[in-house]
Amino acid sequence: MKNTTLGYIEKDGCWLMLHRTKKENDISRDKWLGIGGKMEFGETVLECMQRETLEETGLVWKDPELKGIITFNFYEEKDCPVYTELMFLYSGGHAQGSLKECREGVLEWVPIDQVFQLPLWQGDFLFLNKLRNPDEPLFYMNLTYLQDQLIEASCNGQDLMDQIRI
Repeated sequence: MKNTTLGYIEKDGCWLMLHRTKKENDISRDKWLGIGGKMEFGETVLECMQRETLEETGLVWKDPELKGIITFNFYEEKDCPVYTELMFLYSGGHAQGSLKECREGVLEWVPIDQVFQLPLWQGDFLFLNKLRNPDEPLFYMNLTYLQDQLIEASCNGQDLMDQIRI
């Protein structure tokens, strides 16, 4: 299982978003995401989030707060083995520095309401809705994909498939 982080820095009613356009063979190509990446050996989850932020954006993120833990299961085909990723979701609003060019795509401050009009993974709509509420307690989400189609979604044991945007 791969452990990763994903973070959404908020500033002036916008989230910093990454439009994934530059990496070859990118499962998220042309989608919009927060910033983050894979944990390195010996690194804490928080250290990973802060390192990835600095590497991808040039910003030093001072207040990342853990908001959710999400298990992603990906199937290439129904009978293929599952690929699982455990992702730690962060949000916060205090980052210092100047944005730099990102090797994975284009960084842009997007008004939060407009984020939901962008090409996102289907499950991202679910956890991003939770990030909009600053009082939302820590949540645990499970998202299962068959190729790029979300086939199962739950949060804290409750089925979420009726909330999916198609």
